[in-house]
Amino acid sequence: VQLQASGGGSVQTGDSLRLSCVASGRPFSNYAMGWFRQTPEKGREFVATISPSGGRTYYRDSVKGRFTISRDNAKNTVYLQMNSLKPEDTAVYYCAAAARVEISRVAGGYEYWGRGTLVTVSS
Repeated sequence: VQLQASGGGSVQTGDSLRLSCVASGRPFSNYAMGWFRQTPEKGREFVATISPSGGRTYYRDSVKGRFTISRDNAKNTVYLQMNSLKPEDTAVYYCAAAARVEISRVAGGYEYWGRGTLVTVSS
């Protein structure tokens, strides 16, 4: 599976961004998908995950109520809608895919990773 993330940018506190990740190479609907983010200070951390059907999602506590993960299996795309952005959301965001039904917060559980997209939130 090849993953291509896009949609990052530089925004102000309180603004919104939508990240997209397009998958190719394998049947997208077989894969649980996740979003992670990475900074030099915190390293890589889990953000959100969604099951292959889209029926189950899970978020890290700090983004609950602000971020929404969704997917369109017909378009082989997973999204991360980010609202009410804060400076602490600044990071490089990565999408990842796992060939299983169960969702996971653990980076090691994902076999495929895309290149990151940078999100910068200024105060």
